[in-house]
Amino acid sequence: MPVPDHPGGPVSQFSRRTFLVTGIAAGAVAGVPAAHAASRTSRELTSDPFTLGVASGDPDSDGFVIWTRLAPRPLAEDGMGGMPARPFRVHWQVYADEGGRAVLRHGVATAAPEWGHSVHVEVDGLFSDRDYWYRFRAGAYVSPMGRARTAPHPLSYGSGLTMAFASCAQYEHGHFTAYRRLAEENPDLVLHLGDYQYEYQRDTYTIPGGNVRHHEGPETETLANYRQRHAQYKTDPDLQAAHAAAPWLVVWDDHELDNNWADEVPEKPEIPQPGFLTRREAAFRAYYENMPLRRRSVPKGIDLQLYRRIRWGRLAAFHMLDTRQYRSDQGCGDGYRDCPEAADPARSITGEEQERWLIEGFHRSRAQWDIIGQQVFFAQRDNNAGPAKITSQDAWDGYVASRQRITQGWVDAGVRNPVVLTGDVHAHWASDLKLDYDDPTTRTVGSELVTSSISTGGDGRDSDPAAHPFLTINPHLKFYNNQRGYVITKIERELLTADFRVLPQVTQPGAAVHTKATFVIEDRVPGVRQTYLRPIGPQARTLPPADQIQETVDLETRRP
Repeated sequence: MPVPDHPGGPVSQFSRRTFLVTGIAAGAVAGVPAAHAASRTSRELTSDPFTLGVASGDPDSDGFVIWTRLAPRPLAEDGMGGMPARPFRVHWQVYADEGGRAVLRHGVATAAPEWGHSVHVEVDGLFSDRDYWYRFRAGAYVSPMGRARTAPHPLSYGSGLTMAFASCAQYEHGHFTAYRRLAEENPDLVLHLGDYQYEYQRDTYTIPGGNVRHHEGPETETLANYRQRHAQYKTDPDLQAAHAAAPWLVVWDDHELDNNWADEVPEKPEIPQPGFLTRREAAFRAYYENMPLRRRSVPKGIDLQLYRRIRWGRLAAFHMLDTRQYRSDQGCGDGYRDCPEAADPARSITGEEQERWLIEGFHRSRAQWDIIGQQVFFAQRDNNAGPAKITSQDAWDGYVASRQRITQGWVDAGVRNPVVLTGDVHAHWASDLKLDYDDPTTRTVGSELVTSSISTGGDGRDSDPAAHPFLTINPHLKFYNNQRGYVITKIERELLTADFRVLPQVTQPGAAVHTKATFVIEDRVPGVRQTYLRPIGPQARTLPPADQIQETVDLETRRP
């Protein structure tokens, strides 16, 4: 489908007629003639309310969620997007064709002020393993068109799956060109693995040379703050293009609330923050309002059900995790540390209930590929060549027993092809997964693919991955690249192919994308195998090993 460059505007004569002919505008809603309701809405909406675009998500074999949010003034400080404080009727249609001529489903939803005038419609009754298109109307305005896709029938492998995954989009650090390039790949499914937005006030979290764009408003702490910040990100046309291109599966990491938060503990517990739980409730509510999530994820106070399982027929099961809401606090603080508490079996990154749900899912799965979509680095990464073990305490290295139980869980369940997908660390990685990382001769039991950031960290730089000391210290690590981008995967019955896509720059818009490396995972052969590596350019410079280690640590951990 064509990738939209801007949100929808006033209805053209053709678009308006399309809606009228289908009967949406002619029907009655809740006893009120639709024509009367539409005319009242038209009087109140005097500018385009679809400035935040459209999205779809959480597909199954007969449907998906479609989403939009009304916001004629998206950056309004009160977080209400310039909308009057009353409900609005929003008409929606789902089509069999990109031109919007064959209407398959239609209806009317309510955009309520208490939910930020967001709309979440759960569409069902569709055919499996097919593309569909959708859009919305409010008053005299029609939204952009979005593309969605249903999963294959539960007993079918379907026609293959092109899946992209991404994470970490700091608006101030660069343009969202990587989202545009991702959309142009025409994926069937997109996984976003966290740090969809960042909480910081303008110029608080900076890159060398200065930020290229700026956040509106203060550090996000209130519902109005979070709504405004989500709206600012959603006004980006490249992000809108990625949402319109395919259905998304989303999970959060830390910056959707507060850097490195853990359950009910803020980043800096030594600083009294009596309002942290109120802040958490606001962040969760705004997250739901702005994501294509089903009603099972409607927040209840400070809680939101985000971990869930999405089945793509017999081909793949996606186990989407939440490694923030239930985790034990970091045992030795944040950053890279030698931390004995990391091995404490009582500590968990998932919480007991989610861990049990995940392992039970392994035992019930009959999928060809079991894919764990989650936030933080799974494999061990020791940054010290000596006897000390210095690892990132915010990642699974800070929760060693938790990682061991889950890895043993998929081994015991006989999972055919376990693959962990990861974001967070602002660089591309690929690794083999072990039960014992301290003995490199032990067998490989799984694979991990890690995506770089969309923009966080600025442009980055190309390098020879074999020269990175992490790969020598940790032989199970097979690839590293510090450029911005995403990963595009092709999942077939016998093979998973992952292209690590990178951009030479994000501090200027419009960069072309290329593949830095390709890895494959073969059916029933755990571990990653490189099949392509693009040589580094003549302008690339190699840092001394100690500087490379420090660069990697800083890229992941440097904060205000």
